[in-house]
Amino acid sequence: MGSLHVRIPPPWNHNVRRLHNQEPQQPLCHFPSASLSKQGQRFLRSLVVTRDSKTANRLISKFVALSPQFIALNALSHLLSPLHSPPPPLLSRFTKSWFKWNPKLVAELMAMLDKQGKHEETEALMSETVGKLEFRERELVVFYGNLIDSYCKNDLKGEFHEICGRLGGLISDSSSVYVKRHGYKSMVSGLCEMGQPHEAENRVEEMRVEGLKPTGFEFRCLVYGYGRLGLFEEMERCVKKMESEGLEVDTVCSNMVLSSYGACNELSRMVLWLQKMKDLGIPFSIRTYNSVLNSWSLNGDEVLLVEELVESCVLNEAMEWNSMEVKLDLHGMHLGSAYLIMLQWMEEMRFRFSDGNYAIPAEVTVVCGLGKHSSVRGESPVKAMVKKIVIRTNCPLRIDRNNIGCFVGKGHVVKNWLC
Repeated sequence: MGSLHVRIPPPWNHNVRRLHNQEPQQPLCHFPSASLSKQGQRFLRSLVVTRDSKTANRLISKFVALSPQFIALNALSHLLSPLHSPPPPLLSRFTKSWFKWNPKLVAELMAMLDKQGKHEETEALMSETVGKLEFRERELVVFYGNLIDSYCKNDLKGEFHEICGRLGGLISDSSSVYVKRHGYKSMVSGLCEMGQPHEAENRVEEMRVEGLKPTGFEFRCLVYGYGRLGLFEEMERCVKKMESEGLEVDTVCSNMVLSSYGACNELSRMVLWLQKMKDLGIPFSIRTYNSVLNSWSLNGDEVLLVEELVESCVLNEAMEWNSMEVKLDLHGMHLGSAYLIMLQWMEEMRFRFSDGNYAIPAEVTVVCGLGKHSSVRGESPVKAMVKKIVIRTNCPLRIDRNNIGCFVGKGHVVKNWLC
């Protein structure tokens, strides 16, 4: 993909001209379009032809109002990236004009600025926010938690540890149970995300010293933290400790264990864990399918994994059946999961159409989505896979004219095709 050149409109672009000593007719800023959503690229292209600040401000305000916050922040951060020192009016508009101020937004912006090396601007935002929340420690601990999340997402290790230090000081000075619990929750989660589960477990022990009993959340973080590093003995020890303390090992925790085994190709361990889930009555979910099927090539152990999955009730949860419509919803499924569910669904429809005890629906619908949550926004790999199945099997489904994220067909036509 190419790159996008955008002239920042006055009064902001005079700083760029001063820094780069270029004529205003030339493209002043260089933005890598690969890091932008298509929506963000269209927005920045619209600024190319904008020559006055009022029009630019109106375009930006409209873009912010109509876009999801993460897309708007990502696009607008590109207005800051070429500037050695962003002019105060531009930075202040982020937090005062274009967005309603909130600590999560400030945390995301601070992480973006730190990633661009603009530490003075980050410090200014930190001072401003801490000043606002100085006597509202509940809100301050939430802000620090938001910062930890943002720094983890951007892999900013130095900044992350600095905020952990600030948060530790707040916990130590506070007498509020809420502040202590929320602060430890953020630190444990962040340390596990940053690949430091041993340090996170030390924080859990500190909780006990403070008189706070760890919850399932902290234990799930430890399970995830050890598991993603392949430290299975430590992960399994945390699971056993969780059970010994009377905390439920639920579907979410089980999926973390399965993902950890799968990442290291420990397929036999995955089979045993699925069997344990079945024995304990832990329900499977779409994410269970995703965790198991993210990488498979159907050797002996993987066949056993598939056999365990198809005996679950996940298909029934993804499918609706009545006289008006049979609908299969593939939202949230990774490619392997959607493929297996499609095969199960076809077999289940063939059985029900032949059984005689089920009404033949007027319409059949497969919901794939538009790719809003795909790695490339707007391109749905699940939809592409379903389209290939439809073509290769001569299935009488077609893309819905009213919703291009769906395939539809007449019930009796699909019945004739299957049976």
